[in-house]
Amino acid sequence: MDKLILRELHFIARHGVLPIEHENSQHFSATLELELPLAAAGQHDRLDETIDYCAVQAVVRQIIEGSHRKLIETLAESVAAALLQAFPLLVAVTVEILKPRPPVDFQFAGVAVRIRRARPSAAS
Repeated sequence: MDKLILRELHFIARHGVLPIEHENSQHFSATLELELPLAAAGQHDRLDETIDYCAVQAVVRQIIEGSHRKLIETLAESVAAALLQAFPLLVAVTVEILKPRPPVDFQFAGVAVRIRRARPSAAS
């Protein structure tokens, strides 16, 4: 299946289980792999035969900058479900949510979760 990939969309939001994460905003990023047929768009050079990535970003922004979630797993599930609902051409989506600097007392490069969700008829 063809893929349209949006890498490292950046957001500032408040998500997490720690009290400080309710009080202070932190950085998040999302990388998306949108699985859909792209041949027609590539051959005809028509936006209506693909997915407008500005519209995708708006859906993701609404979720990540929206109401508080405790887990990035929940953010990823919410993003995947919203994208599958909003874009009928979308067959499946892989969502990676990264929290690069969680407020913990040890150093590491961040924490991420990656999920793939598909329409029931496309689950493979």
